Amino acid sequence: MTPQRVALVTGSSRGLGAAMARRLAADGLAVAVNSLRGGGEAVAAAIREAGGTAAAFPADVTDPAAVAGLVGAVADTLGPVDVLVVNATGPQPGIPLDELDWDRHLDMLAFFVRSPLLLGQAVLAGMRERGGGRIIHVASEVVDKPPLGGAAYVAAKGAQIGMMRSWARELAPEGITVNAVAPGFIPVERHEDVSDAHRQRYLATVPAGRFGTPDDVAAAVSFFAREDTRFITGQRIVVDGGRGLT
Repeated sequence: MTPQRVALVTGSSRGLGAAMARRLAADGLAVAVNSLRGGGEAVAAAIREAGGTAAAFPADVTDPAAVAGLVGAVADTLGPVDVLVVNATGPQPGIPLDELDWDRHLDMLAFFVRSPLLLGQAVLAGMRERGGGRIIHVASEVVDKPPLGGAAYVAAKGAQIGMMRSWARELAPEGITVNAVAPGFIPVERHEDVSDAHRQRYLATVPAGRFGTPDDVAAAVSFFAREDTRFITGQRIVVDGGRGLT
C-alpha cells in the first residue's frame, strides 16, 4: 500500500490556511495544522470527524528551533512532510513612506522570507530522500497591485516570489516542485475591521463581480499539491477574479 502523503500547512487554524488544510485532507493527505499559539485543534478535529487524518502542531514558524521541532513532531506523528504550504502571516499595517522604518521591513521579512527559508530547509532532506515533494508559497496580488502604504509588505512578498522561483530552478532536478498561489483580497476573520466602504471599492475592481472565498484559494493549492502536477514548477497562480487584468 502506498503511504499516505503528509502536508504541513502553516498558519492554518483559521482563514485561508484552515480552508487549505481541509481541502488537502479531502484530497486524501494527512494534514499537520499549524498555528502560533494553538487553536489548530478545532480544524484538525473537524478534519478527523469528516473521515480525514490530521493533528495540530502549535509553533512559531519564524523561530529556527521551533521550526526544527515542528517538522520533527509532524514526522513522528503523521510521517515526513511531502507537501509544505507556507501560509503563515501576521499584521500588515499601512504605513506612509515617511513614517516607515527598517524594523517594519524586518517584521515582514521574518514572515515572508525567513520563515519560508527555515521551513524549506527543514523539509528538504526528507523530500530529497523520498525523491520529490511539493513546496507551495502563499503569496499575494500586492506584488502586481501594491496598496498605498504597503511598501514593507510588498517588498517582502516580492522577495518571497523571487525566492520561490530560485528554489524551483534549483530543486527541479530532484523532483521537488516549488510554486506560489497569490490571492487577492479574500475577506476572512482577520479582516473584520476592514470597512464596508473599502470592501466595496475593492469589489468594484474585480471583473468576476464577487469576492473570492478561502475555498477558491484552497483549490489552487490543491492543484499544485497533486502528484500529477509534477512537471509544473516556478509558477504563480493569481486567484483574484481577474483583477490583475484591470
